[in-house]
Amino acid sequence: MELKMDGAALNAFMAAEFPQVAADFSVTEVSTEGVALRLSVGEAHLRPGGTVSGPSMFALADLAIYCAILSRLGPVALAVTTNATMDFMRKPAARTDLTGRCRLLKLGRSLAVGDVLIYSDGVADPVARSSMTYAIPPR
Repeated sequence: MELKMDGAALNAFMAAEFPQVAADFSVTEVSTEGVALRLSVGEAHLRPGGTVSGPSMFALADLAIYCAILSRLGPVALAVTTNATMDFMRKPAARTDLTGRCRLLKLGRSLAVGDVLIYSDGVADPVARSSMTYAIPPR
Protein backbone atom coordinates (compact mmCIF):
# COMPACT_ATOMS: atom_id res chain seq x y z
CA MET A 1 0.00 0.00 0.00
CA GLU A 2 1.17 3.52 -0.81
CA LEU A 3 2.37 5.74 2.02
CA LYS A 4 0.49 9.04 2.44
CA MET A 5 2.69 10.54 5.19
CA ASP A 6 6.41 10.13 5.83
CA GLY A 7 8.27 10.69 9.11
CA ALA A 8 8.62 14.44 8.62
CA ALA A 9 4.90 14.82 7.87
CA LEU A 10 3.93 12.69 10.89
CA ASN A 11 6.22 14.68 13.20
CA ALA A 12 4.76 17.95 11.85
CA PHE A 13 1.22 16.59 12.37
CA MET A 14 2.04 15.70 16.00
CA ALA A 15 3.53 19.15 16.59
CA ALA A 16 0.39 20.81 15.25
CA GLU A 17 -2.30 18.49 16.68
CA PHE A 18 -0.64 17.17 19.88
CA PRO A 19 1.81 19.84 21.04
CA GLN A 20 1.41 18.59 24.61
CA VAL A 21 3.35 15.39 23.76
CA ALA A 22 5.15 16.17 20.50
CA ALA A 23 8.40 17.16 22.23
CA ASP A 24 8.65 13.73 23.88
CA PHE A 25 7.95 11.53 20.84
CA SER A 26 9.44 11.38 17.36
CA VAL A 27 8.77 9.20 14.34
CA THR A 28 12.11 7.65 13.36
CA GLU A 29 11.07 5.20 10.62
CA VAL A 30 8.15 4.84 8.23
CA SER A 31 7.68 2.00 5.74
CA THR A 32 4.87 -0.03 4.25
CA GLU A 33 5.45 -2.53 7.07
CA GLY A 34 4.88 0.03 9.84
CA VAL A 35 6.50 2.79 11.85
CA ALA A 36 8.98 3.25 14.67
CA LEU A 37 8.59 5.96 17.31
CA ARG A 38 11.05 7.07 19.94
CA LEU A 39 10.16 8.24 23.42
CA SER A 40 12.80 10.62 24.75
CA VAL A 41 12.57 9.69 28.40
CA GLY A 42 12.60 12.54 30.91
CA GLU A 43 11.75 12.91 34.59
CA ALA A 44 8.01 13.08 33.81
CA HIS A 45 8.13 9.52 32.37
CA LEU A 46 9.72 7.87 35.38
CA ARG A 47 8.21 5.97 38.26
CA PRO A 48 9.91 5.39 41.63
CA GLY A 49 13.12 3.47 41.07
CA GLY A 50 13.98 5.38 37.89
CA THR A 51 12.31 3.08 35.38
CA VAL A 52 9.89 4.22 32.68
CA SER A 53 6.27 4.20 33.85
CA GLY A 54 3.52 2.04 32.37
CA PRO A 55 1.44 5.05 31.27
CA SER A 56 4.42 6.40 29.31
CA MET A 57 4.88 3.04 27.56
CA PHE A 58 1.14 2.91 26.83
CA ALA A 59 1.32 6.39 25.28
CA LEU A 60 4.22 5.27 23.07
CA ALA A 61 2.27 2.23 21.86
CA ASP A 62 -0.93 4.19 21.24
CA LEU A 63 0.86 6.93 19.33
CA ALA A 64 2.85 4.38 17.29
CA ILE A 65 -0.31 2.69 16.04
CA TYR A 66 -1.97 6.05 15.39
CA CYS A 67 1.03 7.17 13.31
CA ALA A 68 1.08 3.88 11.40
CA ILE A 69 -2.57 4.46 10.45
CA LEU A 70 -1.90 8.07 9.44
CA SER A 71 1.09 7.01 7.35
CA ARG A 72 -1.31 4.95 5.22
CA LEU A 73 -4.45 7.13 5.24
CA GLY A 74 -3.13 10.65 5.60
CA PRO A 75 -4.12 13.09 8.36
CA VAL A 76 -7.27 11.63 9.93
CA ALA A 77 -7.34 13.45 13.26
CA LEU A 78 -10.48 11.73 14.56
CA ALA A 79 -9.29 8.10 14.38
CA VAL A 80 -9.62 6.82 17.96
CA THR A 81 -8.58 3.83 20.04
CA THR A 82 -11.46 1.42 20.67
CA ASN A 83 -9.58 -1.48 22.29
CA ALA A 84 -6.15 -1.88 23.85
CA THR A 85 -4.12 -4.54 25.61
CA MET A 86 -0.67 -4.13 27.09
CA ASP A 87 1.77 -6.78 28.29
CA PHE A 88 4.67 -5.53 30.40
CA MET A 89 7.30 -8.24 29.96
CA ARG A 90 10.41 -6.89 31.63
CA LYS A 91 11.57 -3.75 33.37
CA PRO A 92 13.02 -1.14 30.99
CA ALA A 93 16.57 0.00 31.61
CA ALA A 94 16.64 2.93 34.05
CA ARG A 95 16.35 6.40 32.49
CA THR A 96 16.74 5.01 28.96
CA ASP A 97 14.83 6.07 25.84
CA LEU A 98 12.32 3.63 24.36
CA THR A 99 11.44 2.71 20.78
CA GLY A 100 8.04 1.39 19.76
CA ARG A 101 7.95 -0.67 16.55
CA CYS A 102 4.44 -0.92 15.12
CA ARG A 103 3.04 -3.08 12.36
CA LEU A 104 -0.50 -2.84 11.10
CA LEU A 105 -2.23 -6.20 10.97
CA LYS A 106 -5.45 -4.92 9.35
CA LEU A 107 -6.41 -1.62 7.81
CA GLY A 108 -10.04 -1.61 6.78
CA ARG A 109 -12.58 1.11 6.02
CA SER A 110 -13.78 1.46 9.61
CA LEU A 111 -11.26 -0.44 11.80
CA ALA A 112 -7.50 -0.79 12.02
CA VAL A 113 -5.64 -3.36 14.14
CA GLY A 114 -1.97 -3.13 15.01
CA ASP A 115 0.64 -4.35 17.41
CA VAL A 116 3.67 -2.68 18.93
CA LEU A 117 6.82 -4.08 20.45
CA ILE A 118 8.58 -1.65 22.79
CA TYR A 119 12.34 -1.79 23.25
CA SER A 120 14.59 -0.10 25.79
CA ASP A 121 17.81 1.29 24.29
CA GLY A 122 20.60 -1.25 24.60
CA VAL A 123 18.28 -4.19 25.39
CA ALA A 124 17.66 -6.80 22.65
CA ASP A 125 14.41 -8.22 24.03
CA PRO A 126 11.20 -6.18 24.06
CA VAL A 127 10.11 -4.71 27.39
CA ALA A 128 6.41 -4.53 26.46
CA ARG A 129 3.90 -5.54 23.79
CA SER A 130 0.62 -3.91 22.90
CA SER A 131 -2.27 -4.72 20.60
CA MET A 132 -4.79 -2.02 19.70
CA THR A 133 -7.85 -1.48 17.55
CA TYR A 134 -8.72 1.94 16.16
CA ALA A 135 -12.02 3.17 14.77
CA ILE A 136 -11.56 5.15 11.56
CA PRO A 137 -14.13 7.86 10.84
CA PRO A 138 -15.93 7.77 7.48
CA ARG A 139 -13.83 9.44 4.79
